[in-house]
Amino acid sequence: MLILGIETSCDETSVSVVSISNKSIEVLSNVVSSQIKLHAKWGGVVPHLASREHAKNIDHVLKLALKESKKRVKDIDLIAVTSGPGLIGSLMVGVLFAKTLAWKYNKPIVGVNHMEGHVYSNWLTPITNDKGQISNIKKEKIFPALCLVVSGGHTQLVLMTGHGRYKLLGETLDDAAGEAFDKIARILGLGYPGGPIISKYAEKGNPKAFALPRPMLKHKNYNFSFSGLKTSVLYLVRDLDKNFQGSTLKIPRLSLRVKHDIAASVQAAIVEVLVAKTLRAAKEYKAKTIMLAGGVSANHLLRKTLIESAELLDTKPSTLIPSLEYTTDNAAMIAAAGYFNYLKNNPDASKKLKGRGSDQSVGEKYSWRSIQADANWEIF
Repeated sequence: MLILGIETSCDETSVSVVSISNKSIEVLSNVVSSQIKLHAKWGGVVPHLASREHAKNIDHVLKLALKESKKRVKDIDLIAVTSGPGLIGSLMVGVLFAKTLAWKYNKPIVGVNHMEGHVYSNWLTPITNDKGQISNIKKEKIFPALCLVVSGGHTQLVLMTGHGRYKLLGETLDDAAGEAFDKIARILGLGYPGGPIISKYAEKGNPKAFALPRPMLKHKNYNFSFSGLKTSVLYLVRDLDKNFQGSTLKIPRLSLRVKHDIAASVQAAIVEVLVAKTLRAAKEYKAKTIMLAGGVSANHLLRKTLIESAELLDTKPSTLIPSLEYTTDNAAMIAAAGYFNYLKNNPDASKKLKGRGSDQSVGEKYSWRSIQADANWEIF
């Protein structure tokens, strides 16, 4: 079964062709056109510029994805498109483009929640079971799974009891982890996006150099808060540079060593909170698997600490972490999530759709008419 994935929720234009059988998932192509350079000078994503770039690039990205996969649109069995949450202008570009393809080629189409897509990025990386067989579709005995979703706009702990079955255990009350990285990088004058830059600077820093707060670490609930950490860094920088008032137009006069140490201290604080709450929830809910998802899941220290800490739990949960190429926004994860959503309502979907001709009718539920962009779509 071939799925065409389309992702335009923020500032990445991505199209992917994914082949899925009852045993494995194979990414035939996953083309991503990034807008980072365009938005970097503004210190964040500018919505109207993002939607304009999507409109300009999406047809070209589709052609590249089809060429790389050696497939044509008429070969596709299902179209999966991100329809929320995200920037409404960006979402509408992708949704309208996908609906046009579905209408023109008479293909079934399914709208995918962007955050659920991040969760399913864990299914794109093959794993080896006890018998030495490679599988990335069934992943037997995976549930209940605890998923830490960390990105620029979201920090959530989600209990997954089955495909499409979620329970939100906790989320950020203010700044998400990725947002905190971005804002702190801006305070330090390091640039955008903040996550990768903070991580790079942290490599040469001392994580114990500055005693930064661990927000809500001791709270019994599973909520997060990182605005206080950001404010603490602002006060710290002001103490170190008396002439700095926190203006985004002014870079603080700090030595490179101090910036390295602040970055390392910030990263250590955020990772400690994320991992501690995740492990406590995994233990309470007897999770068989701990999963990581979202753009911040690319952080090396977070990946390393979560894996090593999970191994110390008495419950011995497995740990699934997506490959680095699938941590940021991409269409392959949308295709995977779209497949499982479609399969949930159509158990024999892979058999029914395989080889489906363009002249066959599509049910109204999966018609192009049924898909709408929703910037505030909550699924957890």
